[in-house]
Amino acid sequence: MTQPATKPPTDRLVLRGLRGLGHHGVLDSERLAGQEFVVDVALGLDTRAAAADDDLSATVHYGVLADRLHSAITSNPVDLIETLAQRLADICLAEPTVVWVEVTVHKPHAPIQVAFDDVSLTIHRSRDD
Repeated sequence: MTQPATKPPTDRLVLRGLRGLGHHGVLDSERLAGQEFVVDVALGLDTRAAAADDDLSATVHYGVLADRLHSAITSNPVDLIETLAQRLADICLAEPTVVWVEVTVHKPHAPIQVAFDDVSLTIHRSRDD
């Protein structure tokens, strides 16, 4: 007899607009001066156990997660926002209760010579990847 497929969690914990000065980019000027990066993360997890017992340890401590993400934004420069986004996704997936993550990295001050509002990359990762 086949076991029913496990339903992915429908709960989403979202952290939007996390800002940090990073020195990421392919240009020397980006590495030297740095620029603001803005990050949004959405975490897929099941929060029922945390809610039932009012237990922080059964969910994600978003304050601690925000500190970890900020540290990743502001340290260890990389060339690509793709690399930064993956680094941030890995941090989120290290949380035991997180099943999937969506990470958006915004680079609002990218060195583009025409008028623009934002450059962003969104990735989706899960434990099954």
